Amino acid sequence: MAEPLRVALAGLGTVGAGVIRLVEANADLIARRAGRPIKITVISARDRSKKRPVDLTPYTWEDDMVILGERADVDVVVELVGGADGPALSCARATMEAGKALVTANKAMIAHHGLELAAKAEAAKVALKFEAAVAGGIPVIKGLREGAAANEIERVYGILNGTCNYILSTMEDTGRDFADVLAEAQAKGYAEADPAFDIEGIDAAHKLSILAAISFGSKIDFPGVETTGITRLRAADIAQAHALGYVIRLIGMAETQGDKLFQRVQPHLVPFGHPLAHVDGATNAVVAEGNFSGRLLFQGAGAGDGPTASAVVADLIDIARSTMGGGEIGVPFSVPVAELEAMAPADSGPRLGRAYIRFMVADRPGVLAEITAAMRDAGVSIESLIQKGRAGDAGAVMVAMVTHEGPESAVAEALRLLEGSASLTEPPLVMQLLGE
Repeated sequence: MAEPLRVALAGLGTVGAGVIRLVEANADLIARRAGRPIKITVISARDRSKKRPVDLTPYTWEDDMVILGERADVDVVVELVGGADGPALSCARATMEAGKALVTANKAMIAHHGLELAAKAEAAKVALKFEAAVAGGIPVIKGLREGAAANEIERVYGILNGTCNYILSTMEDTGRDFADVLAEAQAKGYAEADPAFDIEGIDAAHKLSILAAISFGSKIDFPGVETTGITRLRAADIAQAHALGYVIRLIGMAETQGDKLFQRVQPHLVPFGHPLAHVDGATNAVVAEGNFSGRLLFQGAGAGDGPTASAVVADLIDIARSTMGGGEIGVPFSVPVAELEAMAPADSGPRLGRAYIRFMVADRPGVLAEITAAMRDAGVSIESLIQKGRAGDAGAVMVAMVTHEGPESAVAEALRLLEGSASLTEPPLVMQLLGE
C-alpha cells in the first residue's frame, strides 16, 4: 500500500479526541477507501497538561501549533482550535504558506477569513477543506459543491444551530419558557456556559454565509447577514404558533435577488407540512432548491464528537485520494476566488411574505384600535388577531396577529408608527412565516 497521509492535529477538545478515536477504530476501512493509510503523527493544543479522554502517548507533541505545517513529518494539518482569529488563524495561514493542506471545522474562521485562506490554498495548489464547519456530520458542502454542481441554486435555507433547535423543540414539547429550557440545555451540555453565539444567531450566521458563497458563487459576506436570535421568544409564542398550524424554528436563509444577496437568520413559523417542522432536538437540516434538482434536503446530527469527526476524516480521505491521483483537490468555494462575485446585501423591504407579530401591551381600552390603525395606515392587511389573557408582566397582555402577504417594508412602517407608544410595554416581536 502507498505511503500514509501524515496528519498533524491542532486542538484536542471534544472533536479532536473524536478524530483520534475514529482514525484508530476505523483505520483499515479508512485506508481501503483512501487508497493509503491515514496516520496522525503530531498533535498540539493550548494546554499539554490537561487530562483528555484518549491516549496521546503514540503521538509526537508540538508546543507551537503555528509551525505544524512546516514539519517534514506532516502532509496535512487539521485545525480544531476554534475562534475566528488567534492561534487558529495563525496556524491556518502558516500551513497554507508552507504548502500543506488544511482541514478545519472552524466556521467562524472560514466566515471571516475564508476568502484569504482559499486564495492561499489556490496559490499553493493545496487543499482547503471545511466540511465539518457547517452542520457537523451532514455532507452538505460536498452535496452542494459536487452533487448539485450542475444546478443553479435558487435558495438555500435551514436549521443550522443544534442548541437553538433543542431549546425551541423542548419549549414546544413541554410548554416551558426560554430561560428555563436554556438552563437545562446548559446543564446537559447542549449549550455553552456563555451561549450567546448560539442563541443570538451568530453561529448560524457564520454557517449561512459559507453556504451562500458555495451555493451562489459569491464572496463570503458574514457582516451582510441580518441576524436575530431566539432570546425574546416566549412559551406563549410557541403555543400560538402551534394553534395556527406552525412550529417555530431558527432559520438561516439565503437567496439572490438580481445582482444582490439576501441573507438572514431569524426565528420563523414553519408549517406542519414542511420537512423542517419535523426536525427536533439538536439536529440540523439544510434545504437547497436547484433549478433542475428541485428541493434537496440534508439532515442529521449537526454537532458532537462523532458526527463532526466523521466530516473531518471524510475530508482527509478526499485529500488522500486526490494526492494519489484519484481525484481533484479543486477550489474551496466551487469556483476560483478571483471569480467569486461581490454581491451587495439585498434590501429585505420589498420581500413579500406573511408575518407573525407579537405585542405586549398595557391592559387598557383603545390599545387594539391603536395597533390596527397603525397597520391600516402602513398598508398591512391583518389575517387574524388574538388577544391573550394576562401574562403576569405588570399587567401586560399579549396581542398576536398574522398578516396577509405583503411587503416586509409595510410591517416595518407600521412598527415605526407605533414607536414610543405608551401602550407597548416592550418592542414588538416579528417572525416571518415560511412558505410550504
